[in-house]
Amino acid sequence: MKPLRIATRKSPLALWQSEHVAERLRAAHPGLTVTLIPMSTRGDEVLDRSLAAIGGKGLFLKELELAMLRGEADCAVHSLKDVPMELEGPFALPAILARADPADAFVSDRYAGIDALPQGARVGTSSLRRQAQLRARRPDLQLLDLRGNVNTRLARLDAGDYDAIVLACAGLQRLGFQARIRARLQPPDWLPAPAQGAIAIECRADDAATGQLLAALDHAPTRRCVEAERAMNRALHGSCHVPVAAFAELQGQAMQLAGLVGSAEHGLLLRAAASADADQSPESLGRQVAEQLLAQGAGDLLGGD
Repeated sequence: MKPLRIATRKSPLALWQSEHVAERLRAAHPGLTVTLIPMSTRGDEVLDRSLAAIGGKGLFLKELELAMLRGEADCAVHSLKDVPMELEGPFALPAILARADPADAFVSDRYAGIDALPQGARVGTSSLRRQAQLRARRPDLQLLDLRGNVNTRLARLDAGDYDAIVLACAGLQRLGFQARIRARLQPPDWLPAPAQGAIAIECRADDAATGQLLAALDHAPTRRCVEAERAMNRALHGSCHVPVAAFAELQGQAMQLAGLVGSAEHGLLLRAAASADADQSPESLGRQVAEQLLAQGAGDLLGGD
């Protein structure tokens, strides 16, 4: 087997995820040599503006995809929540790993949870989805932008720039910071980003040999759940410009999907949910929940007519 080259962002979390994938691939394919190719992306470099303002989460992918097109890398590892609903160009996702904790984390040096924050407390997050849910629950809070990798965000909290911040549980746990989680913000009351907690591996769609190697790590139950969440987001034409949240889970012979569209400015939240037999199309379940949200007026919040 020829060596496999993984393009990855340089952040500690991205490197952890890529090395985790590399270890899994070496275990699945004894004798396979796997190397990491760390790269910087525009999403990592521009930290003084929100992702929505500079072009969206797809900025984390572009340089890695160009490396694959140039033949400098065979695949790339991503947090699936950062992957656009429609891949641009000749790419595929042959592997989605078993999902880690999908919940958000409330992190604070002084306060045990959102409800314990004092009036007007400063909470850091640049996620419009998180801002909408915070605004709905505590309209008095000051919601402040917070970009950068996990270590940078924790350092800014510890420096006193914020009273609390909201991060993904999975990222904190992967980097050994699980003790920093003061409270898990979890379904059904609080919904994560579509596919939060899942790692995806991307490669060129025409590279069958690499796709076959990667497919050994695919976790079918996770794929079905995140496909339903992403289908809902796709039907809403959602992006990081609008607060969209979704969470699907398999319960026995059924899949349940909860979705949310909100307003980060006003704290208005629209919610919908549906279930289907587990063997039915995740796409159709996602579209069903999207249609319920649109019937409630989600189009207005999403910038539609």
